[in-house]
Amino acid sequence: MKAKHFPVKVSILLSTLIYTLGLGQEARVLTYEEAINIALNKSYTAKSFEEAKISMEFMFKYYKAMFKPRMDFSLFAPAWNENVIEVQRPDGLPVYNSFGSMQFGSNLSFTYILPTGGDFSLIANMYRNDQTTTLPMQDYLNLETQKAHSSLSLHFRQPIFTRNTLSENLKEAEYQYEQSSSRFTRAQMDIIFNVTQRFYALYSATRQVEIAREKLKNSEESYRIAKLKLETGRIPEGEVLISEVDMANNRADLLEGEGNLEREKDSFKQTIGLDLIEDIQIITDLQYDSFEINPDKAQEEAIKNRLELKESEYDIELQKIELDRAKRVRELRGDITAYYDITGVSTLGEGSTRALFESSFDNFVDRPANRGITFTLSYPIFDWGRGSSRVQEYQARMRNGELRFENLQVTVMREVRDVVRRVNETNRRLEIQERNQEVNQRSYEISRLRFENGDITSQDLSREQERLADTQIAYLRAFIEYQMQIADLKRKTLWDFKNNRSYLKDDYFQE
Repeated sequence: MKAKHFPVKVSILLSTLIYTLGLGQEARVLTYEEAINIALNKSYTAKSFEEAKISMEFMFKYYKAMFKPRMDFSLFAPAWNENVIEVQRPDGLPVYNSFGSMQFGSNLSFTYILPTGGDFSLIANMYRNDQTTTLPMQDYLNLETQKAHSSLSLHFRQPIFTRNTLSENLKEAEYQYEQSSSRFTRAQMDIIFNVTQRFYALYSATRQVEIAREKLKNSEESYRIAKLKLETGRIPEGEVLISEVDMANNRADLLEGEGNLEREKDSFKQTIGLDLIEDIQIITDLQYDSFEINPDKAQEEAIKNRLELKESEYDIELQKIELDRAKRVRELRGDITAYYDITGVSTLGEGSTRALFESSFDNFVDRPANRGITFTLSYPIFDWGRGSSRVQEYQARMRNGELRFENLQVTVMREVRDVVRRVNETNRRLEIQERNQEVNQRSYEISRLRFENGDITSQDLSREQERLADTQIAYLRAFIEYQMQIADLKRKTLWDFKNNRSYLKDDYFQE
């Protein structure tokens, strides 16, 4: 595989451009690889997709943490209220007593999540309650009491005859995280492609300015020669005027090209995430490589690597989860719950906080424990078709997802076949345009010598100048189109045919 190079003159012109456009200030010179690296770290697109990936990553961690034990603590210090309560009397009208309560206490709970979707909870509760009651029927007699409550309880809960929703939620979060990771990687490849587009658009604008400058230089030289020949009477004055008009037009074309170059710079800086006020220049090694592309290998790697296919598979798995949830709308569901609770209430009626709680602890032994177990079954006998409608909805969605996946496979195959053909076509066109440029460059040199010798007119030389410039532009477009098709091939197959490696390796974007 032979490396192709622009003429040395182009490199000299590029260096001259970088110096000339600097305008007295040092410009940041970027290579193609540096631009890619900046875009992958600073561009809006890269940051946006990275934040989306981070969001899904923490959601996945959240559901993984749902299987871990948890401890909760609450403190109420104080919980105070005073109100009037109605007391019904069997032998008369109700009376309204004033009631006041001041509580200080806390709750501590430890919950252990079972792999089956149930849980064990150990709950400790302690609080002091100072109560007052005012009795209006007894001349507003105030009654006061001080109590301490303490309890220790164990709770158990286990759903049965149904799917473990914790595992299901974790699986769903995992699929969504994998999807976001896939989209992030695909976004990186799209960023590389978009930067490649903008880089070569800027490079095209740069080369067109170079070509316009070379064209202006040639026309200035033609005008100089025409004036000398006019002074010796070898050509009429009209020939000089034609040369002068061509020179003015070329100068206007150069100014237009320089304005377009600045616009391309701003667009390029926005694409890669640089400040618009920063002055930049780009450089390139001005070469291209031709290499063989095996169409079968391209299709094989695309089917194996294309992230859109993986994302579509994840969509199908997510639809399966939703379908299973829809089926559970009309499923038999059971729950087993149990608890064991020991409670102590102080019997002193008043005293210090320590004495009240010690009394409540002593009451643990005397007071019988609270305990219970419950087994419940539930089944929707008739729901007017809501459950079956939901099931059919998600079945249709899943079938649609499967059809979309099959169609996406065909689309990927078609895209790869097309891009391989376009790479080969643009490669052949580039070789032809390169040869045309060499021939027209030589033809122009011969025409310029003939003009100096008086064999052709200034109009003939002007046409040769235009032909050379058109050939240079045609070569430039062919060069850029070939580079873009190679970039598109990378994006469509995620395979580097030049180095025979995958772009999905962990170290690719770091490199």
